[in-house]
Amino acid sequence: MDPEVPAWFAEALAQSHESREVEVDGARITYRAWGKPGLPVAVLVHGGAAHAGWWDHVAPHLTADHRVLAVDLSGHGDSSHRGTYALTTWADEIMAVAAAESPDPPVLLGHSMGGFVVLTAAQQHGTAIRGAAAIDSPVREMSPEARAWLATASDVPGNKTYPDRATILSRFRTLPADDASLTYVREHLAAGSIRQTGDKWTWKFDPRIFLRSRMEPEELAESLCDIALIRGERGMATTDITDVVAQRLGRDVPVTVIRDAGHHIMLDQPIALIAVLQTLLGQWRNRE
Repeated sequence: MDPEVPAWFAEALAQSHESREVEVDGARITYRAWGKPGLPVAVLVHGGAAHAGWWDHVAPHLTADHRVLAVDLSGHGDSSHRGTYALTTWADEIMAVAAAESPDPPVLLGHSMGGFVVLTAAQQHGTAIRGAAAIDSPVREMSPEARAWLATASDVPGNKTYPDRATILSRFRTLPADDASLTYVREHLAAGSIRQTGDKWTWKFDPRIFLRSRMEPEELAESLCDIALIRGERGMATTDITDVVAQRLGRDVPVTVIRDAGHHIMLDQPIALIAVLQTLLGQWRNRE
């Protein structure tokens, strides 16, 4: 084992996962599964332009009492691309993945754009969900300029290609960039973000996802399931944003701040994130 890679990370990656898929509205949706079938289901949802592999070092640590699933939303990872994307469509996808594993209400845990997806699912499906947590998901007002651009935009440029694997891996960046991310985590995520096409290499995600990868306060509404918010101390979901989210949801929404974490908490403070998620899963599983 590389001496720079800690045992907890290496052991997590050594735990094999099952690769599965479902069809949702004509698209093939792939997902990874850890833990014993039949246990309560927890679905992990990645952010924009990411993929299920962003949870490879997190999911195995959540399997004591749960069947843990990490989904590739359409337009991401190994799932199909669509002509257009919507938060409601992605919400249907994660509910279909959960239903493929259990008829019981799942827990939904989403990072960044994935948080928008789980909040949308909570509004649509209510009591069919045990709990939903948004992880550093910056629900905020869009500028008039950005709103006007989205109203007229029909497409975005395709992904750039690179001559070889080493070159594209060297170009991997998070948005926003954060020098605090752990090198061994970043390298693992980068390796799962690329694909070969002919003699070139490119990114797996469909750039058109960015036409519908955000959420505004007016899109939030009350939900019948439990909601929790998690944010990084240096992240994008600032205090004023989480206050607005809690107000729009119309209930007492707990907010957990992970110290010295940026937006991509699983890259710079993964152990702290695992501890918070374990606590949430335990609370929601034991609640009558």
